Amino acid sequence: MKLSRNEIKQLLKEWNFAWNHHDLNKVMTYFHKDVFFENWTGAYVKGIEALRKAWEPWFNNHGDFRFIEEETFIDELHQKVMFRWVLEWPSMESDFEGKLEIRKGADAMHFKDGKIIAKLTYTKTSVEIDNQRRQLHL
Repeated sequence: MKLSRNEIKQLLKEWNFAWNHHDLNKVMTYFHKDVFFENWTGAYVKGIEALRKAWEPWFNNHGDFRFIEEETFIDELHQKVMFRWVLEWPSMESDFEGKLEIRKGADAMHFKDGKIIAKLTYTKTSVEIDNQRRQLHL
């Protein structure tokens, strides 16, 4: 089953809404059971249950967060998306805990059978706090 451009666009709108409402159960409904997820550090998980387990602490412990869509490129033929975003959330950086942090990144996503089968996350190694760019402590 291939999704049309409009179906992909609608799916991403609903998916982002679920993220911004911190609804892990709803977020997970958009993923294929055999999903491969790689985060910005290079760590990865395979399978829907492993992904849920990896994300539960993030959803439960990282406070209020929201993703703002900057750009989305949809390749309907190959069922791929590049979703460029800005993440706003309370910082966990030393000496800035709880202050608004702005992080920029992108997700390369591949679809199979109408679900996200691969999500590869890339992010800058700097963040913005107090209107100043700061290097992440990696």
